[in-house]
Amino acid sequence: MATSPPHIGTLREKPLHASLKQWCAQDGDRFEVTIDGYVIDVVRDDLLIEVQTRGFSSMKRKLRDLLAAGHRVRVIHPITMQKTIVRLDEDGTVLGRRRSPKRGSVQDLFAELVSFPDLIAHPGLEIQLVLTVEDEYRSHDPRKAWRRRGWVVTERRLIRVEGTTTISQPADLVDLLPDDLPDPFTTGDIAAAAPCPLRIAQQMAYCLRHSGASDVVGKRGNSIEYRLAN
Repeated sequence: MATSPPHIGTLREKPLHASLKQWCAQDGDRFEVTIDGYVIDVVRDDLLIEVQTRGFSSMKRKLRDLLAAGHRVRVIHPITMQKTIVRLDEDGTVLGRRRSPKRGSVQDLFAELVSFPDLIAHPGLEIQLVLTVEDEYRSHDPRKAWRRRGWVVTERRLIRVEGTTTISQPADLVDLLPDDLPDPFTTGDIAAAAPCPLRIAQQMAYCLRHSGASDVVGKRGNSIEYRLAN
């Protein structure tokens, strides 16, 4: 498998990011290649692959510039379906392990996609959601993370991949909606049908509207009504 010389960014690369790069890699891929002033995680012929394990906002400008230059871009983003929390002492010794009750959902994409929902309609972009099982390592720092009583996430490690979902057009976002939404619908309808917090439902409605997957058609009391685009 061909690779490019090590880039300075790989020196600070987190385990989850590195594992997902290796997971998606094929023979002939090149790693950490500079294209149009940006370092690309994986280059496969004319396809640029970016692994984004956290917020999309940090890659908004990069993505817009690459698409505007005519490149095809695939964003790989993990959704943690199952997580084991591993606590470490200051010497790195494991103090304990426990399974987190929280489970991810493909609908978690909307919380990140609010950074650039319009780009889903761009023919050069696709987002591959990777459904993962992970270990999350935490160490104690009383000066930080007061909500977790000082336990700070230091890294995430990929255990296995359980499946993938690809989003390449606005219609794919519609497929992530609950099946029994009324027509038209409000964010309250999404929250009730999903079910999910109203904040998530508002993010979903925002992304649908700005990607062109839905239109505003009126109001129901103080709530905006939406209808899926034909």
